[in-house]
Amino acid sequence: MLDRTFCDLLEHIIQRQLKFSSAEAVKGFWCDGVLLPTLEYEYSPKFVNDNREITLTAFVGRSGQGKYTIKLMFGNQALSRYARGLDISNCIPDFQEDGMFEINPSSKEILIQLL
Repeated sequence: MLDRTFCDLLEHIIQRQLKFSSAEAVKGFWCDGVLLPTLEYEYSPKFVNDNREITLTAFVGRSGQGKYTIKLMFGNQALSRYARGLDISNCIPDFQEDGMFEINPSSKEILIQLL
């Protein structure tokens, strides 16, 4: 389920990843919020099942106000839980593995791979 609580959790996780990132390009960055897509259809179970990802908006940067696109990609566990209307917050990985969380300041894009 995607709701305000999940967005707040993503904000906290992005903030933590920025804080501990070794990338010089994001030093001093912080996250000031995550928003769901405007249209509910864009994060409906059918849409997620068909596309396996959704696009959210985050406000990130040294001022916390740069508009970034989050591509939230659903793995099998998250896809299954989402289809059943269950909480997917436990599908957010620890991000110790490469490719599970990426931030690209030049394209203003964040990629998050759920389990």
